[in-house]
Amino acid sequence: MPYVFVTSQLPLETGPTIVGDSTSDSHLMQALGARHDYSNNQLVYIVENRPREVLDKLELYGYRMLSMSVVANTVLVWCLYKEAASLPSTVTAGAFSPQ
Repeated sequence: MPYVFVTSQLPLETGPTIVGDSTSDSHLMQALGARHDYSNNQLVYIVENRPREVLDKLELYGYRMLSMSVVANTVLVWCLYKEAASLPSTVTAGAFSPQ
């Protein structure tokens, strides 16, 4: 899956940070140290890291930021993308291991 959404509430100096939903690549979520949780009655992956730390990790895995948005002056959302050519072939089979 080449797209990842990262979401956090202000202030940005602390976590938690939402890094995926119920259909996110479980191997990538494991690499980020994410755990399952519920937010607004939706199953999500969440980490206790600051958003900056999560974005730094995703960059190490080859993801690049496409956009960032602020919702209602309290929630920030980043959209990241990884080129399909740089995805390991195992991602399409559902197994992710960073390079």
